[in-house]
Amino acid sequence: MRAEPAVAPVLPRYGQSTLSDLACSLLACLGVGGEANPLGLPATARACLLVVDGLGWELLRDQPASAPFLSELAVNGAPLTAGFPATTVTSLSSLGTGRPPGQHGMLGYQVAIPGKNKLLNGLRWDSSVDPRRWQPGSTVYERAAAAGVPTYRVAASALERTGLSVAVMRGTEYRPADSMGALVAQAAEALKGADRTLVTVYHGQLDGTGHTFGASSDAWRYHLGHVDKLPELREGVALLGGEPRARHVYAKPGAAADIAAAWADVIGDRAWVLPREEAIAAGWFGPVPDALAARIGDVVAAPVGTFAIVATRAEPLESSLIGMHGSLTSADQLVPLLRLPAL
Repeated sequence: MRAEPAVAPVLPRYGQSTLSDLACSLLACLGVGGEANPLGLPATARACLLVVDGLGWELLRDQPASAPFLSELAVNGAPLTAGFPATTVTSLSSLGTGRPPGQHGMLGYQVAIPGKNKLLNGLRWDSSVDPRRWQPGSTVYERAAAAGVPTYRVAASALERTGLSVAVMRGTEYRPADSMGALVAQAAEALKGADRTLVTVYHGQLDGTGHTFGASSDAWRYHLGHVDKLPELREGVALLGGEPRARHVYAKPGAAADIAAAWADVIGDRAWVLPREEAIAAGWFGPVPDALAARIGDVVAAPVGTFAIVATRAEPLESSLIGMHGSLTSADQLVPLLRLPAL
């Protein structure tokens, strides 16, 4: 009998309360027609979304002394589920397009480029891949503009023209901000730019700090699993994509079933391991059209607890991180949705 994790996965609540639902709800509350409002946000003329990468619901709940203002807002707030994998590339894409991962196709930090024996890194990108063809669907900014709603994105200057930005955040006016003070000033100025507007502010340094030093000394110290040293898990693998807490495993021809069985046998008590079709059917990515399914690994593995699947030789930088995210645990999935009423 195959071992199973002792806890059930926290499945994303697509269509109800995920990051993609937040994006659609923001457009709807600004009066953009044809957009659903599953979060029931009230109508408004101006909306400002502050995205703090790496700040999970449970981390915030466990650190009230460090963040008293946000913790007070959280008293009347509620968590959203991020979507799978709960990683920066996928989450920002859900926010940027208003669609779940299975529809926008940004299905992980690293995914296979169909037809090529190579991976696309969503943060570093590959100049041979056209971001607009990789993600041809409209962004929330393009849909807002079509409805006459100006939009602004405030973030570090280095992020303005990345492949990820072009793929899922095109169609907005970029306001570069490379310090906390500039972030606040640019956001405030953007909100004055029109009678009706959407401003998205992105702060990524907290996420980087967590990756480098761990989110906290007590709650977020991961014991990295040296899976690349386990021959059973390398057998039949053509490409190992994704990241340590959300692995896409791409199989050599005919090896998918054996990989699924081996991975389930070796790490099945420390990760949810499913073949691609079962992960899609279970709702991990939301609805996935056939044209995007090949980007998902033949086998998908989402670690439980503090476990991570690293490849120290192929990914020395990623393997050295202490704090990680991406899986289907509550710590990975639940993100705070906090509202500050207008004065």
